[in-house]
Amino acid sequence: MPGSATQENIMKSQQKCIAVFALVCCFAVLVALIFSAVDVWGEDEDGVTEENCSKNCRIVLVENVPGELSFNPNSSAHLPLAMGLNHLLDQAKLSVEIVSPFWALTSTDQGSRLYSSYQGQYLFQRLLSLKSRGVKLKIVSDQPNSTELKSMSDRYAEVHYVNMTALTKGRLLSSFWVVDRKHVYIGSAGMNWKALSKLKELGVIVYDCSCLALDLHRIFSFYWQLQYRDYIPSIWSKRVTAVFSRDKPLQLRLNNTDASAYVSTSPELFCPKGRSRDLDAIRHVIREAKRFIYISVTDYLPLVNRSFRGSPIVRYWSPIDEMLREAAVLREVKVRLLISLWTRTHPLIFNFMTSMQALCTGLPFCSIEARFYRGKDQMEGFQHRINENKFMVTDNAAYIGNLDWVGSELAFNAGAGLVIQESENQREGQDSIVEQLTAAFERDWFSPYTISLLSGSTTLQESQHGRQKLQALKTKAESREHE
Repeated sequence: MPGSATQENIMKSQQKCIAVFALVCCFAVLVALIFSAVDVWGEDEDGVTEENCSKNCRIVLVENVPGELSFNPNSSAHLPLAMGLNHLLDQAKLSVEIVSPFWALTSTDQGSRLYSSYQGQYLFQRLLSLKSRGVKLKIVSDQPNSTELKSMSDRYAEVHYVNMTALTKGRLLSSFWVVDRKHVYIGSAGMNWKALSKLKELGVIVYDCSCLALDLHRIFSFYWQLQYRDYIPSIWSKRVTAVFSRDKPLQLRLNNTDASAYVSTSPELFCPKGRSRDLDAIRHVIREAKRFIYISVTDYLPLVNRSFRGSPIVRYWSPIDEMLREAAVLREVKVRLLISLWTRTHPLIFNFMTSMQALCTGLPFCSIEARFYRGKDQMEGFQHRINENKFMVTDNAAYIGNLDWVGSELAFNAGAGLVIQESENQREGQDSIVEQLTAAFERDWFSPYTISLLSGSTTLQESQHGRQKLQALKTKAESREHE
């Protein structure tokens, strides 16, 4: 019948419409999912590209050396860290991007309201004053309860928080600045007033280097997009992929010296396409060393601690440890490790150091040495004035990072590092960053604040015994009060 044929055609047409609508909806959902994962952001990179970025750069070594420490007058001295950071703020015209593991520039300790805390308070006020100059301030942190970050957020700063516990069960320990996508700072110091006064810190500031700034900005952008996320996107945006890497380093001029450089990150989960891992960068620098490897870190411990179903699991983490042993024994490269001795030094550090040194027994050209850096009053419970440096320098390269050389840190915590390799035929003169870092290491190594491996072990045992006795006395006194 004509009526039934017409009705059948209408039903077929409706079914086609429903099918087309369903396909359109599926396509829209797919596009939304892709865009949410890729994060194609509206913010551009100020027209800076790998092709047009500046490669003629100036690098400055910055340090914080506590006033109580006294070195040889003829030893190397570098730009104070606080002065360097303030100079970066002087240069800022458009934007300041900061990643820091700590935010404690303004001390609340009544005993520290002296000059020692002034530098931090001054830097904090200068950050707040960027608004009056029309300079954008962006900050990434994993500390949502920070009163200083809340104060800056209330006064115009944009602050994003990364939930590292959900992402890696680690911490955000990255510490770097990107200013105007042109100048950068990277080093051991976080935004802590003690880092500008009482702690021994080291880093570098690189000026007029938009190539390097672009790459570090992409790491910042990656962190920036992790706010409110408990997962890492499986599809990466081009604006977080590496511009330069270990296999494709930036070729540049540093203080009129030909060099190559690239930025690395940790953990592996935070390494998008092309980005070199900190571990790979460290191993590459060790592998390329010909004469010596000098390492200065707070802690060195080739162990990974994790938990499985509530039970702790500890395993040996060999990548760096094996490379150092191979360099010393098979390639006859001199290895020196300068490690902090403080109240939280892990006792097993001494076991690993003793094991490494024992390898050279009977080998005439094998040299592995370990010393411990110890500041005044440190073992009486004070945790300041320790050596927070996190760098390695060899006869041809340097690595300046954010993380200690502990398996768990490199496996789970977020950090960044800068690798610089200078041209072999131009590594002469006081402007060479490799020579400056070598001089800084040797100054510390031969200073009166370092002690031998055996002395360090004895000192730590005595300190731990003293703390146990003190705790026992406190417990006894408290029990008497309650009698």
